[in-house]
Amino acid sequence: MSTIKQSPYIIVGAGIHGLSTAYHLAQTLKACGKGTGKDIIVIDKSEIGSGASGIACGVIRNNYFQPAMRELMAHSVAVWETDPEAFSYHPVGYMQISCESMHEDVASIYNQQKAIDYKSTFIEGHRDCNNYMLNIFHDWQAQGITSVLHEESGGYANNKKSLQGLATKAEFEGVRIISGVTVTGFSRDNHGTIKSVETDVGDIHCDYVVVAPGPWAKQMWDMLEMPDTISIKNPDTGIISQDIPMWVYWSLQEGTLGVDPKLQQTNDGKMPPVIHVDTDEPLYSDADGSLITDKMWGIYYKPDFNFGGIQGGAAPFIVDKKADSVAVDPYGPESPEFIVGNDFSTMWVSALAHCQKRFSGTMAQYKNEPSGGIGAFTPDSFPVFDVFHDNCYMIADSNHGYKMIGVGKLVAEDICGQSSSLLQPFRFSRYIQGRLHPVSNSPFPWS
Repeated sequence: MSTIKQSPYIIVGAGIHGLSTAYHLAQTLKACGKGTGKDIIVIDKSEIGSGASGIACGVIRNNYFQPAMRELMAHSVAVWETDPEAFSYHPVGYMQISCESMHEDVASIYNQQKAIDYKSTFIEGHRDCNNYMLNIFHDWQAQGITSVLHEESGGYANNKKSLQGLATKAEFEGVRIISGVTVTGFSRDNHGTIKSVETDVGDIHCDYVVVAPGPWAKQMWDMLEMPDTISIKNPDTGIISQDIPMWVYWSLQEGTLGVDPKLQQTNDGKMPPVIHVDTDEPLYSDADGSLITDKMWGIYYKPDFNFGGIQGGAAPFIVDKKADSVAVDPYGPESPEFIVGNDFSTMWVSALAHCQKRFSGTMAQYKNEPSGGIGAFTPDSFPVFDVFHDNCYMIADSNHGYKMIGVGKLVAEDICGQSSSLLQPFRFSRYIQGRLHPVSNSPFPWS
């Protein structure tokens, strides 16, 4: 690293976005005669997949209430499908199973999926939904379900393996990936353009920077001298709210039930789609029958040999601290502050049993191991993909990251002058312009 003093393109972060951008930028530069992968270096303060991408559950779906997110995800699913083996991608499909309060939202998603030719099946009504689920799982028993959206595409991928696959593709194109380099700042010229990336092992001069920081988005944002608070225009009233914090952290809730993944096979002996349930039915403990919640709740789960069981999660919760006081490091399972506890395991396993009888009585088999992490969310919980200081492309994914492998391709094309309409709804200017994404009735902040 001490010998690298300059590179035309520097990518900060070796997660899904950094590696995807590096790989696709190398290809795009070559295709348009502007360079090769040898013009690109990726730097990371730790190693490939040491952030959110490396602990991601790996769910890949199109299921979003927001039209812009649906189109973006359809593009990403297509990228996953280009090389399932290299990306360790399992195209088993995805199911959104919901109660009546979400019926209209899910119907809208289905209709707009049809409009973009994203294949899915939509089932409505208590009886038809129950019969549809029983045809897949003989022990289905969730109550109060009035809509099922079954996406044929999507599924899940194995986090670390997919990142290694991306890294291998990038390195084949000539990209250099350098671990153990911490960014400490950015040096800019008199016009504000970034001229070098400052690191703990020296400055690297560059022509262009891509910042793909994942949970460290606020730290990079601060180094770029961007505002802590912003103004947001209400699209309905035109009223502008001032001093809205740019970043808020959410604590992620995920874990694994340590049973044979084959326990979740379908009636015909196949591996099932990823299951996501949102409902307002009361949830009772599978251990003692006590009421856990009578409010809206949601879970997702899948059999996963990579995790060694049934892996999934529940809706996250806001970290009740100012963003400046939240410690992102140590990250993920290494942080004693942000790992899940007994409240999560009791809720999640009880929710599994609420949905399928086969999970009743399995509480003791929950893997009591460190799990979880935090995500840096934008004010509206949706990504910001934009250029700052003339030559810095910021990929702030607002914790939608892992599934969006296609963003790197779009960013690479954007950098090379091939702008995509898929990125336009995620520009930073949407806040002051009041061009916000619609909000669903889901208990999850990213649906």
